[in-house]
Amino acid sequence: MKQLTLALVAHDAKKDDMAAFVALYEEDLRPFSLFSTGTTGARVMERCPALSVTRLKSGPLGGDQQIGAMIAEGRIDALFFFVDPLSPHPHDVDVKALMRLALVYDIPMALNRATAGRLIESFRD
Repeated sequence: MKQLTLALVAHDAKKDDMAAFVALYEEDLRPFSLFSTGTTGARVMERCPALSVTRLKSGPLGGDQQIGAMIAEGRIDALFFFVDPLSPHPHDVDVKALMRLALVYDIPMALNRATAGRLIESFRD
């Protein structure tokens, strides 16, 4: 079985939630190839230094688009994107484009901790 690739993205108000979530599921995530936008990846690596995470650019500087390109190329198997629905996002068009690609290419996408946890549980099977 090939190694699965997971992309981790989080809005500013959700970066600590993402780091805490990854710490909670660190053993489950260890077999994955992990890619993340820059700042989210930095927070995850601070919290879980033993975990290998490939950091791309920050979301507003093109990281969302980099992950979107990886999805279009078939290089991402699932997307965990912890969204903050209560704050404005200046790069909202990039966020929508990333979510649209996940939908177009029919990859599992979790927008919150509850869904991400369920997806991880499904990967155990």
